[in-house]
Amino acid sequence: MGHFYVTTPIYYVNDLPHIGHIFSTVVADTVARYRRLAGDEVFFLTGTDEHGQNIERAAAQQGVRPIELADRVVSRYHDLWRRFGMSHDGFIRTTEPRHRRGVEELIRRIEDAGDLYVAPHEGWYCASCETFFTEKELAMPGHRCPTHDRPAEWKSEQNLFFRLSRYEKPLLEWIDSHPGFIRPETRRNEVRAFVAQGLRDLSVSRAGLGWGIPFPGHPGQTVYVWLDALANYLSALGFGAPGEDGPYRTFWEGDGERLHLIGKDIIRHHCVYWPAFLLSAGLPLPTSIWAHGWWLRDQKKMSKSVGNVVRPDDLIERFGPDVLRYFLLREMVFGQDASFSDEGFVDRYNSDLANDLGNTASRVATLARQAFGGATPPEPCDDNPVRTVALAVIAEYREAMAELAFQDALRALWRLLAEANQYLVAREPWKLIRSEGPSPRLSRILWNGLEAVRLVATGLLPVMPETAARVLAAVGSPVPASLDALAWGGTPNGVPLPEPQPLFPRIDKEKFMAEIAAPAPAASPAPPAAAPVPAAPVPAAVAPTAAAPAAARIDIQRFMEVELRMGRVLTCEAVPKSSKLLRFSVDIGEAAPRQILAGIAREYRPEELVGAEVVVVANLEPAKLMGLESQGMLLAATDPEGRPILLRPHKPGAVPGSRVR
Repeated sequence: MGHFYVTTPIYYVNDLPHIGHIFSTVVADTVARYRRLAGDEVFFLTGTDEHGQNIERAAAQQGVRPIELADRVVSRYHDLWRRFGMSHDGFIRTTEPRHRRGVEELIRRIEDAGDLYVAPHEGWYCASCETFFTEKELAMPGHRCPTHDRPAEWKSEQNLFFRLSRYEKPLLEWIDSHPGFIRPETRRNEVRAFVAQGLRDLSVSRAGLGWGIPFPGHPGQTVYVWLDALANYLSALGFGAPGEDGPYRTFWEGDGERLHLIGKDIIRHHCVYWPAFLLSAGLPLPTSIWAHGWWLRDQKKMSKSVGNVVRPDDLIERFGPDVLRYFLLREMVFGQDASFSDEGFVDRYNSDLANDLGNTASRVATLARQAFGGATPPEPCDDNPVRTVALAVIAEYREAMAELAFQDALRALWRLLAEANQYLVAREPWKLIRSEGPSPRLSRILWNGLEAVRLVATGLLPVMPETAARVLAAVGSPVPASLDALAWGGTPNGVPLPEPQPLFPRIDKEKFMAEIAAPAPAASPAPPAAAPVPAAPVPAAVAPTAAAPAAARIDIQRFMEVELRMGRVLTCEAVPKSSKLLRFSVDIGEAAPRQILAGIAREYRPEELVGAEVVVVANLEPAKLMGLESQGMLLAATDPEGRPILLRPHKPGAVPGSRVR
């Protein structure tokens, strides 16, 4: 068992959290959960940065003391992390006494090394990122900060300086001898180039700033916010406490891994200043510093100052935190920028979660329940194409997770889902249920499908912890305690399968987009856009092209002449040379499935519809469409634009062939 320390940046408390803050913390939580499953002892740290001019100004604008603003925003972080189920082991606030002790101890060691001196300080200063810039680094005209696009201000004062220039050569040697120290490679090259062009000594105090840690031994000086903030990675573990026992000895001075996760805008502070402080103090350096990209909106970084942040509350309220976790990790190539799009969010949800994962889990579990008395199949299988793909996928998944390539890891898991779907379609177990009953062959086929879903859900535990547990329960498997469960063969035989429940109700995209575009209501928030649907995605049906005039009334006898039966879609495919028609094979409880054609291809994809429950007009005269016989009709209504909306049961599980009355 190894020791693994993972940290997020500590977040400014001058505003409420948004998607950018959530992303860093979700990544850290995912890594922490994965490493715990791998058997490591993990310490996962997050927290808040509460000192500095930014906080002082924000509090003054709101007419409160800085600590009051900090307390209010910190409580919001705690609430949000609880909703996300973040598994952090520590939360550090830079206003805590333990943090001040750690900062003072770090400064004492730096001063003992002879790396502090007092001198006049002049330069261009950005208050938003609390950083001095050279003339060359600022955008002209206007001396604008390259990160915040705001004018920097000229500052001149007497400060304490850290001899950063002394560590130019040691830093270059460290970067060159530790290739994984700064990730990704583009950021490593960026930092190396910055150091190689020459380092100037760094001002590490500010004069006249009331909100911060007083600089030890220098009245009137406050510790520079970045020297203050960076020390959190030590102070949260107990650095500076008497004896420095406990987590500090284990997770910082031990031989384990120390991973900092940061945004690319603070790479200089973490990859130049921080290791130089540590070298000066004679302390170990982080093992790796991973700089991820920005979440963009309208091609700009999300930030309060730009006014383009995405607040998480509505998304979490509608879809739950796990869906947002999945989207963030699936959509961004870790290390690069990514754009947040409401439309992209809906598309990813419907395609990956509702269609692929939700459909597959529901279909195979439903078929197994039907065939084997509500339980998992009695006979496993170790020789099949699904297993071959699974072995390759799990190896790829584990390699990707070790490299923080979350997008690649998730893409690999979805390849296994696709293989399982193709395997089931090719072997048509719904036909074998009728022709063979609970045969050994049927047992092996359905067991393989359940096993594929189990492996995918196990791989999703670090990413979507609550949802993955629900999927595992749906296919009759317990939540595992380690990554050993990624081995083929874990689906138990003959255990009860629960009644299928909707995992990912499909989002009505047009309704959702209309809702978020509409002005916010004065009182309660808008209702969820996703209408309740059964666990298996549902096919649409033939719909009339226009509203019919009121029909003459009929008595119950005439109504009963129309034979409406429940059906389950076994297969669905597009009709060649037709842009409208889909061809269905539907089980309505007869010896052979019905072939039914429906003109809905423009609104539904065939793969969405397999496993869906539908209402069939069973005693309709057959009709020829595009040379194919349609042996019934699927019932549907229409929306105001005339698009089909499937009529479906409120609760899944109806027996194929049962009458609708």
